[in-house]
This record gives sequence, structure tokens and C-alpha cells, in this order.
Amino acid sequence: MTSLTLSRLSHLAPRRWPLLVAASAMVAGGGWYAAAQLAPGDRGVPPIDSSSNYEVTGVTVDVAAKTADEARTAAWREAQRKGWAILWARLHGASPDAAPGLPDSTLDSIVAGIEVEAEQVGPHRYIATLGLLFDRGRTGSFVGGANGQAPRSAPMLVIPIQYGGGSEISFEGRSSWQKAWARFRAGSSPVDYVRPVGTGPDPLLLNLGQSRRPGRIWWRMLLDQYGASDMVVPEVFLERRYPGGPIAARFVARHGPDAEILGGFTLVSASTDGLDRMLDEGVRRIDALYVAALNDGRLRPDPSLTIETPDVPTPDLLPVEADDPLAAIVDQATTTSLTVQLDVADVATLDQAQAALRAVPGVKQATVSSLALGGTSLLAVSYDGDPAALRIALAARGWQIEGEGTTLRMRRGRPTPAPAAPPPPDSPQQ
Repeated sequence: MTSLTLSRLSHLAPRRWPLLVAASAMVAGGGWYAAAQLAPGDRGVPPIDSSSNYEVTGVTVDVAAKTADEARTAAWREAQRKGWAILWARLHGASPDAAPGLPDSTLDSIVAGIEVEAEQVGPHRYIATLGLLFDRGRTGSFVGGANGQAPRSAPMLVIPIQYGGGSEISFEGRSSWQKAWARFRAGSSPVDYVRPVGTGPDPLLLNLGQSRRPGRIWWRMLLDQYGASDMVVPEVFLERRYPGGPIAARFVARHGPDAEILGGFTLVSASTDGLDRMLDEGVRRIDALYVAALNDGRLRPDPSLTIETPDVPTPDLLPVEADDPLAAIVDQATTTSLTVQLDVADVATLDQAQAALRAVPGVKQATVSSLALGGTSLLAVSYDGDPAALRIALAARGWQIEGEGTTLRMRRGRPTPAPAAPPPPDSPQQ
């Protein structure tokens, strides 16, 4: 089913830049030979599941009952309880035993689907391994603590690189490693992955050469282009023992412009038929490495990727008339352009976020630059003022701002309570 879905989606890749990619890939570095040999139509793997549902897999159940239907129903309810505990523990970095209990009626409302991975059905018994999908919007209020949101990382640009056969492939062609990342349900991870499709200029800009380039100026341009704050580079080294035989894979999780290694591991597939299954497991384990680094503070945006404005004393200026052309120049010089990411479940959420931004003093513009209902939309905001003041003003209106620099993430939070009125003074004694 997966291969059929990929083949149906592959024809949607735009056929552009055939000469630009072949001629300029050598300058960009990394995988230039593959880029010159493959046509643009052979690139691009859109994420199979672009929804933001939480996914929990590998939940085992074994229930006996009077009938097979009763056993299946009881087993699925038990799987929902186990899956909820696993999801809560994953998002909070705690033990599943510490997860708060939820009634079955609540679990029925937040579970979006149940996938049967393997099952054995008898007349009085049901044994299965199940996967569960939790609706992100409905589950957020139960897993996120006080703000109704689970802690998430800053947006991380993903550059998957596959080594094998004496060459390396990033987005120059449809590699098995890129397909594995496209199959991964990134919405269930606290790491906010930004996954490029691999079409257009992606093979030129995001390759092995770029992943090893320490220059911050070029990285800043790329991150702004893709709406990210930092980058992660998951790598896999494939070694085939003999045709059709075992395949050994060494996985490495890198982070940042300096390609810092956060961890690694090795997996072995008994045959070529198990390659996709092994790579899917590799994606899940690398995600676990990034989540662990996020929890202990290592997966943070590199401060050198943030453009900071030096504190320069402001000279005394003469007052400028409103109709003076100089007023527009002075006004333009103090305005900051921001890219605000927003999880948009419906149009009402988008309208509320824009209204909250426009109500903040100093915000001159808040327009939608990229709309994705049910996903992450981008807002172009022009703001004249201190970013700290923007955070405080939005927090008072029930919104939370995360991230640093010119790329921020906006989430629904809890309004700041108004200070309590002081008690009335004691009346004087008569």
C-alpha cells in the first residue's frame, strides 16, 4: 500500500529547473553527480501523512471474553488506555505509570483511529498489536499541562542523507531514507520537523555540501526561506553484504550548522525485503534521540543563527511632521519583519490569531503568507517595538510566543490573570 501511494504521489512533483540543477549542483556541493543524472521528475517525496495527529504504535493486548466481539471491544478499550499512557509519557519525558487516568468516554472522543498491525481472533479471545492515532486538537488540552500545549522544539529543518554504493543522496533523487521520513508521522513528536518535499531548488540548496558548511550567513538565508530556526541532519550508512542478502545500517543523528552528533545506533535487515521496515524503525529511534536531546537542553537553536541588532545609542532627533517624506523613512528603519508560525485547525483560529496580533501596539501588518488548514500556516508580521513587549501583549490576550529571531511560533495559551484589587482601607474608629 505504501509503495502504491508513493507511485501515485510521484507524478505530482513539478518538472522545473532541468538545466539549472545540472549546471549548478557542482557549485552547491554534495551529490552533484546524482543531480546531473536524474531528471527533476525523479525527485520529491511529499509526506504521506501531513496531519498533526499523535501516533502510538506497538500496543499489545490479550483479552478473553464470552464472545469474539466482546473480546475485541474490551481489547481496543484497553489499547486506548495503554496508548494514552504511552503518549503522555513520551511528551513529558516521564514514566507511563505517572500518566493521569482518563475515562473511556474521553478516550473515545480523542482517539482518531485504530490501526491493526497484527491480530489473532478466537471464539473467546483476542490477541493483537495495535497502533492508535490521537486527534491533536482534542488531545492537546489533556497532555499540555497549564497551557494546553505539550512542550515542542523550535522549527527544525530536516536534511536526510543516505550513504551507499560509494555515493550520497539527499534530495537529488528519491532515496529510501527520504521515503522513510515521508512516512513518519511527525505530528506525534515534540520535535517540530520542517520536511522539504525535495522538488524545485531543494537538491541545490539542501545537500551534503550544505550540511557541512559552517558559514552562518548562508544558513540564515536558508532557514528563513524554509521557516525554520535550526536544522537536523539524520544520516544512514547502508552496507549490503551481497545482492538480496542482509543489509547493515548505521544511523547518526546530527544537529546544527557544526554537524554536532547527538547519538547513533546500528540495525540489520535480514534481506532487501526488510529495508523499508528497518528504515522506519531507524526514523523512530533517531526521533527518540532528538527528543532526548530536547528534554536535556541540547536541541536548542544555535545562537549564532540569530541576527542580533547591536545596542547603539539613539541620537537626539528633531521632531518630524506627519506629512514629511522623512517620516516614512524613519518609520521604515525601526520596523522588524517577522515570520509567525501558527497551527491552524480552522478559519476561526486564524482570524482570532490575526485579530490578536493587530491589536498589539506597534504591529502594522499581520497577513497570511502561507495557509494550511489542519497544519502550520505562516503569517507575515511587521512590528515596531521590543519583541519582549510583543510576547507580553499576546500573553495577556491568551496567546503564547516561542522561538527567537525573526521566526516565531504562536500558540493558544492561557490569558494572564488581572491583578487582584487591594482590600479597602479599614474605616476609622468612631
